[in-house]
Amino acid sequence: MANNYRILWADDEIDLLKPHIMFLRSRGYELATACSGADALEMAAAEPFDLIILDENMPGLTGLETLTAIKQRMPHVPVIMITKSEEENIMDQALGSKIADYLIKPVNPNQILLAIKKQLDSVRLVSEQTQVDYRREFAALSDSISRADSIEDWYELYRRLVFWEMQLASAATTGMDEMLELQRREANAEFGKWMRKRYENWAADPEAAGRPTMSPEVMPRHVLPLLADGQKVFVVLIDNFRLDQWATVKPLLAEMFTFDEQLYTSILPTATQYARNAIFSGLMPLQISRMFPQLWVDEDSEEGKNLNESPLLATLFERYRRQVRFSYNKINDSAGAERLLRDFSTLDPYDLNVLVVNFIDMLSHARTESKMIRELAKSDAAYRSITESWFRHSPVLELFRRMARSGAKVVLTTDHGTIRVEQPVKVVGDRNTNTNLRYKLGRNLDYDARRVYEIRDPKRAGLPAPNISTAYIFALGRDFLAYPNNYNYYVQYYTGTFQHGGISMEEMLVPLITMTPK
Repeated sequence: MANNYRILWADDEIDLLKPHIMFLRSRGYELATACSGADALEMAAAEPFDLIILDENMPGLTGLETLTAIKQRMPHVPVIMITKSEEENIMDQALGSKIADYLIKPVNPNQILLAIKKQLDSVRLVSEQTQVDYRREFAALSDSISRADSIEDWYELYRRLVFWEMQLASAATTGMDEMLELQRREANAEFGKWMRKRYENWAADPEAAGRPTMSPEVMPRHVLPLLADGQKVFVVLIDNFRLDQWATVKPLLAEMFTFDEQLYTSILPTATQYARNAIFSGLMPLQISRMFPQLWVDEDSEEGKNLNESPLLATLFERYRRQVRFSYNKINDSAGAERLLRDFSTLDPYDLNVLVVNFIDMLSHARTESKMIRELAKSDAAYRSITESWFRHSPVLELFRRMARSGAKVVLTTDHGTIRVEQPVKVVGDRNTNTNLRYKLGRNLDYDARRVYEIRDPKRAGLPAPNISTAYIFALGRDFLAYPNNYNYYVQYYTGTFQHGGISMEEMLVPLITMTPK
């Protein structure tokens, strides 16, 4: 059962450890031994080792001194420290030096074996077990796809698919991720069929059977009750924030908050102009355009589509007859987050502070336009990784720390998600047709009705109609809408980019997290 792993064990009483060494060799490990820290450093410099075991209490260079030198010269090599001491400061120093494990004498061979396996074999063992577990789950997921008949079924199915996507990605499996991708495609195809049968009824009637929390209900159902209880609240809306991205950044917030994790359903189009304005106004887009025409911006206008969020939020409080002192801040870059950090105390007088963070939306657009960003975020796993790296190193994380210290509740959500598109669907429209790749509206659209979700009566879907004959169409799954003009270039340019506006679990089923400071 050779495994070709090479281990260096340094202990000034190494001769007394021969039974342990023989046991490990019998398990397939190659062991070299050293009697001092200096010898261990010399041997480690001369030849590569996969793992080093150090006795903490050696004459000359101590185990901790040897550990420091090893981490400076070969930080990638895991080190297991063994000591007689149970003093907390020794443990703290060792852990602070990023040891892989810490064992207290006397240790038996099986303890050593377990510690070694945890470091050297864990990736392989996790990968193998993950594949076994996913194969076992495959049939259950397929059955859930065919049986999903309520929005809660779809929420649960989507959570499971995201869980397995992240498990398989972290386990470095081969083959299983392709199987899961097929299941995700199947799920999105069924979700599209299911949603098309229900969406217009939901949009037309807030009391329709089975209607979930949708964009207009986010504030009334999840923020106003907190304010009514006298709590200070932060609402943080991260544009284009998917469930898998939430799962990626959640560990960074876990030391500060406990979480009530839910999903809600974004309205169509899953685009900022519609979904975000619906959140802050508590109204469907058609209602906004009728009740507050000065705050609604039509598709063909050159004016920014998301400039009236603060005034729309004020109208929501007026309709609910709530006296709420609120602030509204939009963060477009690190400089904006740093300015808000410096001025954080100015938020204290307000009952509600709304922060809109645009980084992920900017990332998705940059990925479309920049070859370098395309390479950096060429898959969903890479996209998540960039999100995590941004969040970890951004001043936005420090903003969350400040929120936690303030004792306020934090509602973290988004207006819609995004999906990586792959299949073009030809659409012919006049020059006034909007440019979004996942939905179109216009008077004379020509398309294959079998490949899209079409809404011939926009009013029934809560959508404004600039003209009497205006229709909306939405792309499904990983499709995107492409013009026949310069078709091949258009398809090549946009295939593999992240887009939003259409119907998919990734775009419509989005996180709604209520966070309580620890």
